[in-house]
Amino acid sequence: MTGLFSETFKLNNSTTRVEQLLRSLIEENPILSKIIHKAKSAQEASDGIRSWVEKELVAHPLAFKFYKHESHDRQSFEQIQWKDLAAIRIMDYLDNEGRAFIDPALHGKTAVTKPFKILWKEVHENNPNGSEDFYEDLLYLFRQFRGELKPISPNIEQLNTWMNRWVDGLDERVIQIRQDNKDRIIRVFITKMDEGHYHDPKYFFESGKSFDEKYMLVNKWWKTKLFHLKFAIRNPDDLNDYLGGSLDSKTMDMLHSAQEKGIPFFVNPYYLSLLLVDPPEFARGADQAIRDYIFYSEALINEYGSIVAWEKEDEVEAGKPNAAGWLLPGTHNIHRRYPEVAILIPDTVGRACGGLCVSCQRMYDFQRDNLNFNLEKLRPKETWDDKLERLLAYWENDSQLRDILITGGDALMNSNRSLEKIFTAFLKMVARKREANLKRPDGEKYAEMLRVRLGTRLPVYLPQRITPELSRILREFKKEAGKLGVKQFFIQTHFESPMELTPEAKEGIRRLIDAGWTVTDQMVFTAAASRRGHSAKLRKILNEIGVVNYYTFSVKGYLENSFNFATNERAVQEQFEEKILGRIPKKYFSEVAKFPEDAENIVERIAELQERTKLPFLGTDRNVLNLPGVGKSLTFRTIGITRLGRRILEFDYDKIRKHSPITHELGKVIIIESKSIRQYLNQLEEYGEDPKEYESIWGYSIGVTEPRNPMYDYPEYSYLNTEEYTNLGEI
Repeated sequence: MTGLFSETFKLNNSTTRVEQLLRSLIEENPILSKIIHKAKSAQEASDGIRSWVEKELVAHPLAFKFYKHESHDRQSFEQIQWKDLAAIRIMDYLDNEGRAFIDPALHGKTAVTKPFKILWKEVHENNPNGSEDFYEDLLYLFRQFRGELKPISPNIEQLNTWMNRWVDGLDERVIQIRQDNKDRIIRVFITKMDEGHYHDPKYFFESGKSFDEKYMLVNKWWKTKLFHLKFAIRNPDDLNDYLGGSLDSKTMDMLHSAQEKGIPFFVNPYYLSLLLVDPPEFARGADQAIRDYIFYSEALINEYGSIVAWEKEDEVEAGKPNAAGWLLPGTHNIHRRYPEVAILIPDTVGRACGGLCVSCQRMYDFQRDNLNFNLEKLRPKETWDDKLERLLAYWENDSQLRDILITGGDALMNSNRSLEKIFTAFLKMVARKREANLKRPDGEKYAEMLRVRLGTRLPVYLPQRITPELSRILREFKKEAGKLGVKQFFIQTHFESPMELTPEAKEGIRRLIDAGWTVTDQMVFTAAASRRGHSAKLRKILNEIGVVNYYTFSVKGYLENSFNFATNERAVQEQFEEKILGRIPKKYFSEVAKFPEDAENIVERIAELQERTKLPFLGTDRNVLNLPGVGKSLTFRTIGITRLGRRILEFDYDKIRKHSPITHELGKVIIIESKSIRQYLNQLEEYGEDPKEYESIWGYSIGVTEPRNPMYDYPEYSYLNTEEYTNLGEI
């Protein structure tokens, strides 16, 4: 034979990495080698591999049924042997060999999965087409199939070792560093104010004031929300000034490029003070997740202007149903996927945020200027009150809606006055819906409002916003809404890092809890946040202050988010290795479900449950990805791989919860991951991690969405509501 693997072929110092990986793949798998070498065509090779692997899979009936989609529940999934998951992936690769997919990450170019054709041609025709990342992925796939690559099952000691790597923002040493940062920022601010850089009728220095007097005044301003919003850093040069000139030329060039591209820039002084300019050894890398939220990646800069909407249901044409099939009253104020819940985005300052997260799921909306940081431009128009009434009528006249999520932007960016207007209009709507239901017979009654949620990152970005007055407003609203049958009140926030939990954030959370609201955390699983023990440490310290761990979100988006993207395989690995140690036993579910009923005492309730269960933390409800049009799910199969090693995942919707009736017509959702496993591991290594600790990541190729914690179930009605759907259009 004359191919790459003739008997006389010898590796030498000039041998490429591709050749080395291919040699290892062939030599480690004699049966695969025999099939590939004997096959006269790529199709014949695929047929031989299918016969071999299927015979192995049939010997394990549970795994074979799972492969055939005859059984796909969570319980069955957890019983499948590790090597059988590899067999299923090989069979899925074979079933999808040659399929082409439109790749949104590459602006609509076609990506084709043909791993075994590439392998056959490489061996027989010396026709290199697969990358290093592609062959390394195949190498680990067959090591798993042979039973050599195994998952790890960490114990509590291992978990503690991982968690102890990470310092948090309540550590006295970190508090002192942040105090020094604050001092530096205040001094720079005073200098800029004196030089005429800032002009504001509310914030100014009277003539004759000494530096110390100015310092004391700015220190007083620091405690207010408005100061941080007014003087948020909006350009790279000011950012570098406030960071003591610590940014290198490459970072500055990238930030200037981002500014030229029109990417919004908005970092408030408080959040900037969380960065470690010259970190001591004990905190080395601890603020990486924060840095990656502030500093734009090259991929985002290159893609900005060409970003397409990930949330297909956000692309709404007047009078036409969105991607999930729902008719909406307008094009940008209400978002909806599910029957029970819809999102309200007010025409207020609530359309803005306390800072820009570089992996924001709504970067597309920033690109089209639907979201921005022009706070004056975003102030409510005179017509907003009337429009609000009309928007809330959507909930009032819908047969299934029982849950409202007020977000933006950020719900707490609204002023107290705006929030009170929204709450007052909501209460009137709830009362009218209840009144109308009295006239409907059982079986025809509409769902009444049961839950109110506020989506906000201000407990992290700007805890100064959470004042005693806000706490009073929230407490009084809960009291009045409770009289109308609303039973659940949630604040949903986004802590990304243990370093974001500062004394100020802790105090803000306490005020929200004192108002009787349950605070839950939805962590976005960025590359920096996905480091071993990082998320576990965050869950632990959040529990200690009374925050309930909710979803862990995989990063969405296409190429623009590739830098922050931690692969879905890592999300499943973390789910099994770290999070499983915090899994709440089912016998305590009924107890946890009652947490919102006693939200004011949730700190004690969580501590008591941890003591009885000996759990290091109460695990996240679920790891999920927000799928375009379909909603939250981590139910997927890896059905292909590109020649560059990017895996192709086929997602199904979460069949545990209710969906739009047309969801089953949408079909499976194909996601081509924006980076290979090797690229992700290389990034972890740049962060200072040891890639060998993550080696089993190669074997995670299937996910099944976890069951919901009953805490997030809707309370039962005392009547029978209709099964009829309103506001549902035809797609």
